[in-house]
Amino acid sequence: MENMRVAEFKKVSLEQFKKDMVDTFGHKYFDEEIEEMYSHIKLPIRATAGSAGHDFFAPFDFTIEPGETLKIPTGIRCQIKNGWYLALYPRSGHGFKYGIKLTNGVGIIDSDYYYSDNEGHIMIKIANDSCINKTYSVPQGQGFSQGIFMPYGLTMTDNVTEIRNGGFGSTTKEIHEAALRG
Repeated sequence: MENMRVAEFKKVSLEQFKKDMVDTFGHKYFDEEIEEMYSHIKLPIRATAGSAGHDFFAPFDFTIEPGETLKIPTGIRCQIKNGWYLALYPRSGHGFKYGIKLTNGVGIIDSDYYYSDNEGHIMIKIANDSCINKTYSVPQGQGFSQGIFMPYGLTMTDNVTEIRNGGFGSTTKEIHEAALRG
């Protein structure tokens, strides 16, 4: 299994976590509250030797009512070997019991996202699908999402040399800019 070690989770800086918490929640939390949350952030782990997913833990208590969504700044970044990506999903039991899902279906964390302007801060946006009609509440420190490392392939004609410069949606912007250049 040693050759399967393809990534390392780390915390983003406190400054980046504060910035993204304010961006998400405005000034709902005081700096001291955000610092306390940051001090309790747990790096994702696998629960058992046979688990494929690395559990992501809630950095703060949250509740999502049926039909609502919430973007969660996890405080986590991930350095991933080239040729691999991190796929994010809700924890299986939570999707089954509460009808929650990620708003983008599956979150894709590219290996170069670690070097983006936002320190590669992994954000997870969850929707409470109203078809089950249950409130979804997660206390700080409980697992709510999982990430699975996956390899990817390239086409025979792939010659991409562009380097990421931003966070969410930046690769699409870069593709369009490259197409305009030529």
